[in-house]
Amino acid sequence: MRATGSSGNGAARVLARLAVLAAIGAVVVLLLALREGGLVVIGAGLLGLVVCAAGLWWFVAHRGPVRLLGAVLAVAAPVAVGVLLAYDGLWVTALVLSVCWSAAPACGRAALRRARPESPARAIAALPPKRPLLIMNPKSGGGKVRRFRLAERAEELGARVILLDPSAPADVAELARRAVAEGADLLGVAGGDGTQALVAAVAAEHDLPFLVVCAGTRNHFAMDLGLDRSDPSRCLDALTEGEELKVDLGDVAGRAFVNTVSFGVYADVVQHREYRDDKAGTALTLMPDLLLGEHVRRLDARADGTELSSQQALLVSNNPYVSPDELGGGGRRPRLDGGELGVLGIRVEDAAQAADVAVRGSQSEGLTVMTAQRVEVTTDTDEIPVAVDGEALRMPTPVVCTLRPGALRVLVPRDRPGTVVPAPPVDWRQIIDFAFGRTGRTTHVQTVAERSRR
Repeated sequence: MRATGSSGNGAARVLARLAVLAAIGAVVVLLLALREGGLVVIGAGLLGLVVCAAGLWWFVAHRGPVRLLGAVLAVAAPVAVGVLLAYDGLWVTALVLSVCWSAAPACGRAALRRARPESPARAIAALPPKRPLLIMNPKSGGGKVRRFRLAERAEELGARVILLDPSAPADVAELARRAVAEGADLLGVAGGDGTQALVAAVAAEHDLPFLVVCAGTRNHFAMDLGLDRSDPSRCLDALTEGEELKVDLGDVAGRAFVNTVSFGVYADVVQHREYRDDKAGTALTLMPDLLLGEHVRRLDARADGTELSSQQALLVSNNPYVSPDELGGGGRRPRLDGGELGVLGIRVEDAAQAADVAVRGSQSEGLTVMTAQRVEVTTDTDEIPVAVDGEALRMPTPVVCTLRPGALRVLVPRDRPGTVVPAPPVDWRQIIDFAFGRTGRTTHVQTVAERSRR
């Protein structure tokens, strides 16, 4: 899709020129500073990053004195770099280089985004439901259901509410199916992402709209839908003034997921009951054994035609998250209707590999970032721990993850303050085209956009 309107083209051109100027500025500053210590800036920064990464590895993967040494190095390395640059009078050079290197891709993405003024997913008008059913967990998110009077607000808007009893675990999927049999024309959940996924699967099965009320702790699904996580009651506006999005729904061994499926280290950690009450402490206690112990678990996976061997951790997501190489992603998925699984594999076995990942990012052999239509995970055991949207489960191997494109109809409020325009990858050829007025060329981003509309 080409940029529409002269204002969009004009803004894209200005931002593209700023991106080019910032990139040129960084190179010029570095060349001018070679005699004044420009190489020292680069060398000190890289050395500090390497030492910091090694320190973090020792802190996480070891106990006792080695862990203490790792903590000291992780803190001392960046401080030492700052002191060195200040002592040699190179802090101005370092600051200018940092600003230029950060501004160049930021302005470039902004230019591409301006040239493609699209929403993350196309919303269509929706009629208010006549018999909505909402399942609410009063314990979720530290009691948000009661704090924001969600049940009372929903009933005022004509919804039937089922309040779960924390002392008596219920089968929420069965509650949802029973509600459908009784004539419910919308299913919704005020609770965590794991509960959201169970009810979303029932809604997709019966082709009913699904309402997300962000009453959980992290609310990743709600965040990527653009909902207001600071005030869950605003999600209920969709019951009277809503619109519908069609998004993808993940499937792992027949169970739906809306966010992620984790294998390996994280999945092992969440199996422990104490993790719920002390996440950081439990993780630090278990990590040395999970990373370097005698019974370390390794995973093999096949993502479409790509083999991933001996992975320590593997994360499969319903649509890919922002690349680890891109700053400012905030752990978000640019879109939920892309029709692809995101795959992140990690294999780091010593401090040197940790440093390599820190310096090279997704280009490192220890980090695999890709997309796929199907992911099959295997190990040398009959079953493995799996974390599905944060819920601790065990599944027989091999475990297969797939995606159901456009399977879930989500009813959302028209006003969604968290909605963001997907940031396209930095394409310097396209940015230079915008900067110098050559905007008539069809780009990869445009081609993808046009394909998605067909």
